[in-house]
Amino acid sequence: MSNITFDYKNKTAVITGGANGIGRCIAESFTSAGAKVAVIDKAETSIPCDLYHSGDIADEQTLIDFVGEIKNKFGGVDYLINNACLSRGGILSGCGSDDFIYVQKVGVAAPYILTKLLLPHFNPDASIINIASTRAFQSQPDTESYSAAKGGIVALTHAMAVSLAGRIRVNCISPGWIDTAENPEHSKQDKRQHPVGRVGTASDIADMVLYLCSVSAGFITGENITIDGGMSKLMIYHNDHGWKLEE
Repeated sequence: MSNITFDYKNKTAVITGGANGIGRCIAESFTSAGAKVAVIDKAETSIPCDLYHSGDIADEQTLIDFVGEIKNKFGGVDYLINNACLSRGGILSGCGSDDFIYVQKVGVAAPYILTKLLLPHFNPDASIINIASTRAFQSQPDTESYSAAKGGIVALTHAMAVSLAGRIRVNCISPGWIDTAENPEHSKQDKRQHPVGRVGTASDIADMVLYLCSVSAGFITGENITIDGGMSKLMIYHNDHGWKLEE
């Protein structure tokens, strides 16, 4: 849950992939700030929210049905958080066209379609936050399906920010290593590789989401904000500054 105090009474937030992990933390943070919250996810969940829709956002009819429920229950929408995504591997594990395209449907097409469907229902000063990943810019092996989706959502962000200028601010957050376990344990090496000295938490992302939706962020749009404890800025060479690559 967010560590920052915001007042979102009489506001409505829509969150995809809000049943678990970062999405759940964002949903709980908006609820704690007084907002009405609508969540869509494939998973069954006990998360307290004002509207929960169980369904696959890769299916356009599911999104149409979800938007119909939002319209009937809330009328207007203030914030859309496109958080849902997944991975189905990559080129080394034989990820085929169906799996690859499915990930792009969830991670890129669904945010676009959901935004399009909600356009008539956004209230003034609305905000869209897309959740990308540092994997849009750096990779480990066999991550093509996920990395492509996250790269796509970064590009979609600045495109929509320009198209929707004057109506809706659109920004993106790229988390690094975010541990969503209840009581995570990390080695000193895990912590040391982050310049801030720790692994990230879901509230690190939720805090930025709530900030970007606030009036304090009114001059920010089209941006991608990396939240990774500085890890992607750390230059690492074998046998330099204590770093050693073990075979």
